[in-house]
Amino acid sequence: MTKMDHNAQTGRVFTLPDANAQATYLADWILEQALAKKDGFLSIALSGGSTPQKLYELLGSPAYARKMPWSRIHLFFGDERMVPPTHEASNHHMVNKALLSHIDIPFRNVHPMPTFADADDAAKIYQRELEIFYGNNQLDAAKPLFDIVFLGLGNDGHTASLFPKTPVLQEKTKWVSWCDPTTVPYRRLTLTYPTLASSRHVVFVVSGEGKKDILKAVRSGENDYPAAAISTTGELSWVIDKAASSE
Repeated sequence: MTKMDHNAQTGRVFTLPDANAQATYLADWILEQALAKKDGFLSIALSGGSTPQKLYELLGSPAYARKMPWSRIHLFFGDERMVPPTHEASNHHMVNKALLSHIDIPFRNVHPMPTFADADDAAKIYQRELEIFYGNNQLDAAKPLFDIVFLGLGNDGHTASLFPKTPVLQEKTKWVSWCDPTTVPYRRLTLTYPTLASSRHVVFVVSGEGKKDILKAVRSGENDYPAAAISTTGELSWVIDKAASSE
């Protein structure tokens, strides 16, 4: 990926034939980023959903798993439903099934969101884990927390678990918070806007004709969809399939 702009409206769009092509493109790019990172760990915030699942399955395949320097990669989560980690609705469960169970990554390098506590406590626990990894409790624009943040796009314009008309959208200081959306099941933990912005690369991964209209709306910026407010101190891109493209 080449130099891109910094928010959901100005980020460059990469259009690929289908979801399989998206997965291959991103797997190759992640491998390139991982091998190029010589100073410290490569930190990645993962997203849930069926589209990134294809990417995780590919990264867990022998062709990629044996090339990736897993000992130098830390995996975090952008959001999580407040369900047990073995629950079918759990993002961690999906990532474990698609990727983690197939790779040799140190246990300490995987950072699932806690769902055993109440939401406030769970958010504080995960924020502390991020602070320890980062080495500070204040984010510095010159030192991104994440190398890569993957995001999806819901039909209602949500991303991570930043849902329309939820108080978490106004959070300016906490790194991790929670929401209780009325339109979908389960209370959810989520990284906040400031935390997602502390990244070298934010990558939206969107596929399917059903996402065409909402993608166009978010890209226009003429609305209050949560995804439209995503920005980053680094670079932002959209990796979409042809079906989701309005061009």
